[in-house]
This record gives sequence, structure tokens and C-alpha cells, in this order.
Amino acid sequence: MKNINYVINGVLAIAILVLFIMQFSGKKESNVTRTFASDGETSSLPIAYVNVDSLLLNYNYSKDLYEIQLKKQENARANIGQQARSLQTEMQDFQRKLENNAFLTRERAEQEQQRLLKKQQELQDLDERTAAELLAESQKMDEQLRDSVVSLLKVYNKDKGYKVIFSNSGVDNILLADEVYDITAEIIEYFNKNYSPSR
Repeated sequence: MKNINYVINGVLAIAILVLFIMQFSGKKESNVTRTFASDGETSSLPIAYVNVDSLLLNYNYSKDLYEIQLKKQENARANIGQQARSLQTEMQDFQRKLENNAFLTRERAEQEQQRLLKKQQELQDLDERTAAELLAESQKMDEQLRDSVVSLLKVYNKDKGYKVIFSNSGVDNILLADEVYDITAEIIEYFNKNYSPSR
């Protein structure tokens, strides 16, 4: 068993040594250095990053989608709240009638109780259905936003020639980067210039 580990470690060490020699032999020049050394600037790389949080806060399309979603959520909450208040009133009325023996028969009281319980279950089902619909709608809007961002970035990048554009939100993906690679402000300006609301 130890012999197998020695053989595997030996092969890996030789492979690493060969890769190290190939990488730093100086016989080949990397594409990035060759591309940007010809411009006289060896410090710039064909990469950039966009602060996604800032983009989403300032991109007008994102703002519009957020407003649409917020209105739908508020309308759904108001509708369910109104129905819940109405049901609460009916239940209080039922309780008061029950305490005052206002029902002619016990069977009639049980029927009313069953009706109210059924109505309560229907309201809970409506609440769950509405939440699921709002979540699906939100996911659909997120996809629309992502598609919009990607397609506009492709058009934007035709002139800029970046090889990679990273996303950066909070501490995701990029932990530290020079601000010279931050194109967020440019992207926001470009996106908003090319966005026309459909109102």
C-alpha cells in the first residue's frame, strides 16, 4: 500500500515539475502580455467587473421590475388581508350567536361552524397559492433581468473587447480588485441609455 502512494506521489511530483518548467521557461509569451504590450500598457488586462448590487439599484429596468413585483405583492396582501378581516368578523359573529343561543338547533350551529372552517381553509389555500404565484413571477422577472443584462453586456463589449467581465456583489467572486477594472458606472449609464420603458 505504501509503495502505491510513493509511486502516485512521484508521478504527481514529476508532472508538477514538467508543468512548472513549461510555464516559466520563457520560450512562449502569453497572449495577454503580447496583446497589451503592443499598446505600450502592460498593466491592463482585458478583464473588468461590475458591482451587481449597484447595477440592480441603479438600472432603470431593474427598478421597474421591482416596482411591478412590489405592487403585485401589496395587492395580494391587501386582498388576503381584507378576506381575513371579513372571516374574522364572521367568526366573532358566530361566537356571539353561539353564546347567546341564537341558533335554532344545534345542527344549524354546526353547519355554520363547518362553513366558517371551510372558508378559513380556502383562505389559507389562497394565501399559499398566491405566495407560490408571486415566487414564480419573481423568478421569471429575475430571468428577464438576467437575460437583459447579458444581452446588453454582449452589445456593450463589442467595442470594449473584454475577455472576461466578472460580477461582484458584496464579497462574492472578487475579494479584492483594483478600481481601474470596475466598469459599474459605465455599465449603468449604458444600460439606462439603452432602456426604454414600455409604459
